[in-house]
Amino acid sequence: MALTYSSMLELGTKIPHFELKNVLDNQMYASSSLSNNKPSLIMVICNHCPYVIHYHEELKRINSDFEDKIDFVAISSNDIENYPQDGPEQMKELFLRLGLSFPYLFDETQDIAKALKAECTPEFYLYDNYDKLVYRGRMDDSNPGNDIEVSGNDLRNACSNLLNGKPISKEQHPSMGCNIKWK
Repeated sequence: MALTYSSMLELGTKIPHFELKNVLDNQMYASSSLSNNKPSLIMVICNHCPYVIHYHEELKRINSDFEDKIDFVAISSNDIENYPQDGPEQMKELFLRLGLSFPYLFDETQDIAKALKAECTPEFYLYDNYDKLVYRGRMDDSNPGNDIEVSGNDLRNACSNLLNGKPISKEQHPSMGCNIKWK
């Protein structure tokens, strides 16, 4: 694992077009499904990264708190030839174990990770009702080694402000975690 920071995709960027397999039902899931006048949260994650694992419980809470108001989508883009623990079957097993039911998509070509300028796992991308990026970066200031309790504050505040028509802070911090495992 190489500690890596997100590159912070430019605010206002539109959701990239994608059509990826949802490992939970083996059906194709298209980005056009997100064009429904509802905000969308796209997360670039993987199974084995300790930074992602650190946020599992908070991810479940955020999903529970916002699932009726925001579309959630997770994407894994890691090279599964060298990191088989991030393969589609393992992705499905993880989500079933965690009790998560939103789409978990496999980006086999890594094209979507590149379109999002993703550098690490986890990275969070919040899009408004018009599919424009309004928040990107970290969930909060905790990490597996700093003894700060997980709160999800950065991401929660962005979600709440978006839903309540309040400005989202322009002071957004990069996420940090394991580098994307490029082919």
